[in-house]
Amino acid sequence: MKAPIAKALNETQMRFNQLCEAGGGVHGGPARGKTLELIRESGLRLNELATREMKDHLAAFPDANPWYVCFAVGLSWGHLAQLDLGFTKAVVGVLTRWNSSDLDDAKAYQMERGSKPIEQSLIGAHMLFNKLLLPKTLPSNLVQLAAAQNRWFSPIVNPKERPPYIGAWNATAMFMTALFAQPGLAALHLEPPPLLPPGGPIHNGLKLLSNAGILSTPPAGNDLDDGDWEPGVIFENNALFAELCKQLPGWSLIDVHSGLYMLGTRHPHSGTWA
Repeated sequence: MKAPIAKALNETQMRFNQLCEAGGGVHGGPARGKTLELIRESGLRLNELATREMKDHLAAFPDANPWYVCFAVGLSWGHLAQLDLGFTKAVVGVLTRWNSSDLDDAKAYQMERGSKPIEQSLIGAHMLFNKLLLPKTLPSNLVQLAAAQNRWFSPIVNPKERPPYIGAWNATAMFMTALFAQPGLAALHLEPPPLLPPGGPIHNGLKLLSNAGILSTPPAGNDLDDGDWEPGVIFENNALFAELCKQLPGWSLIDVHSGLYMLGTRHPHSGTWA
């Protein structure tokens, strides 16, 4: 099979290309076992960085609502803002009490998409946090975390009521960061719920594995993180995470997710992450 990634940006992508060229799998694609091991190894390496970042941000703001910290880190991991304690501080401030000073501080951490996605995401988050009540501390078991996610989803099911910029990423990333805050809990997450983000690099990674014969079906939806909140797409792609997880012992959905991210990302600095 011809190498599918034209310009590999990190070790995961280079090794995947090599596996594809070596063949040994379905219809000449990469060997299944070696490909799954690659995804797992890549995911575990990225998780070390993500867990450290999440714990650092929570530790920096011990008196803050932990959901606000999780939402801030989710925005940064979605490449809407720079990952910085100053940004998280501003997000915590503006979500605690809406004010122009903290909002302006948060917008100053804009990246290539500009300040509007930051502002609109925070407006949407502020609306949602005012509509619903989440636990005061991050849930310590998967049932309670899934229940909190269902509560977060409830106001955004109706497109007419869904705040701007609360699409697939902002509907799910906060709960992914909550799992990274508790790696022991994340290790128990072998099937949804809670649901993890389905778009962007994750969609690309799923598509690469589908084309290589590793997955039974291609991913649903598209690779846009900021599109509409589509429950069907989120559930379908999370089912693919679970399909991968079941094929190899000793890993969890967060490991699958991170490995897919490294496989599908087009970020030029991804080679330095893990």
